[in-house]
Amino acid sequence: MSTHHDHDHGHSHSHDHHHGHSHAPANFNRAFAIGIGLNTVFVGIEAFYGWQIDSLALLADAGHNLSDVAGLLLAWGGALAGKRRPDARHTYGFKRASILAAFINAMLLLLAMGSLSWEALQRLQSPEPTQGWTMMAVAGVGIVINTATALLFMRGSQDDINIRGAFLHMAADALVSLGVVLGGALYLWQGWAWIDPVMSLLIALVIVLGTWSLLRQSVHLLFDGVPDSVDVAAVRQRLLGLGGVAEVHDLHVWAMGTSDIALTAHLVLTDPAADSGALLHLAEHELHEHFEIRHVTLQLESPGYALNCALREGAACQ
Repeated sequence: MSTHHDHDHGHSHSHDHHHGHSHAPANFNRAFAIGIGLNTVFVGIEAFYGWQIDSLALLADAGHNLSDVAGLLLAWGGALAGKRRPDARHTYGFKRASILAAFINAMLLLLAMGSLSWEALQRLQSPEPTQGWTMMAVAGVGIVINTATALLFMRGSQDDINIRGAFLHMAADALVSLGVVLGGALYLWQGWAWIDPVMSLLIALVIVLGTWSLLRQSVHLLFDGVPDSVDVAAVRQRLLGLGGVAEVHDLHVWAMGTSDIALTAHLVLTDPAADSGALLHLAEHELHEHFEIRHVTLQLESPGYALNCALREGAACQ
């Protein structure tokens, strides 16, 4: 006998394993719309002033901010695709789109930082004088816009790596803008033309370190790795601890999307005649309550069938 149960409340999930689950609605449509609008306007302002004062730094930053708009569009597309209903050809829907979006966002960020570093190294060889005040003013606006956009995604960045990708992208840009402001200030104070590229390199390093875990996590989930919030050994113990369960095998846990965890397992019953409905209900409740696993499929087996399974499957039954 097998059962499938899918809790789908459209909530974002807390990673607290034991208590105090926060169920904030995982809808960031407004945040994405505001972020994209603000950043598109800022790219226009920055490109205009960069062209006016002939500042390569501002034009390059405008290009970089354009990659932010792309990053936000990508994360939004991933989130929307993940909410599409399953159909006969895609029985899980497109939930994995959000993991893919987080992966591409991490790659975009690393590429952007690589090009920023390359530009900074070129600049170090021949530092150029710049218009400090204009740079500081425009970059100051950048800090405000990027920080405001990052804050829109802050509450979801713990639960969903796609939202975390959007958050990191915006926070990274606030840092770049802060570097431009500090560079401009030091240039006006000391006249150091080399400070701008040095600051850029330092910021790029900080952002690459921050992005690395996003890249690692998204690749892990793309290959059906167990989400960081779930301890498989604890899940096995929890299932074994249910009354009437003699053994657990073929236990699989993976992420269907950035906020949807699925589990399949075979439970061997001590007494096949026992009330299986009550057991299934308890198992689903425990998995949801302690591990935020909402998509549960369990196969209940008699000891005889389990032996048959072990003989038939060999090493496949764990």
